[in-house]
Amino acid sequence: MLAIRLLARRDYSRAELTQRLERRGVARADIDSALDDLAAAGYLSDARYADAVVAQKSGRYGKRAIVHALKKRGIGADEAAEAIKPLAEHDEAEDALALWRQRFGVVPANQREKARQVRFLLTRGYGLATALRVLRMAEADDL
Repeated sequence: MLAIRLLARRDYSRAELTQRLERRGVARADIDSALDDLAAAGYLSDARYADAVVAQKSGRYGKRAIVHALKKRGIGADEAAEAIKPLAEHDEAEDALALWRQRFGVVPANQREKARQVRFLLTRGYGLATALRVLRMAEADDL
C-alpha cells in the first residue's frame, strides 16, 4: 500500500522504490513481492522511468550526464543505453551550442574564459571534443 502511495506522487525506478521502502522498515521479501505485482500491473516500469528522465534532461545535459543520472537512480546499463538511443540521432553539438549561447553568448576573450566555458559544458555531460567544437562554431558565427 505504501508503494502505491509513493508511485501516486511520481515515478520511481525499482531500485529507488526498494530503497525508500527499506528505509521505512518494510521486509525485503514483502518489498520484492509488492514490486513484482506493481510491475506486472504496469504501475512500475524502469524503462518508462528512464524515458521520462531522458526527456526531462535532454537539451540541458549531454549523454554522459544523462546516463550517469540514470545509473545513480538505479537504472541498469542496458536500460540506460536503450533510453538514450533516440539521442543518438540528434546532434549533441547543437544542444551544447544552444546551452552555451543561453549561458554565455559571447566568444571567450582569453584562455581563462575559454577554459571556464569548456568546463561548464563538461560539467553538463558533454565531451571535450563537443565543447571545443561548440566554441569553434561560436567563433565561426562571430566572424
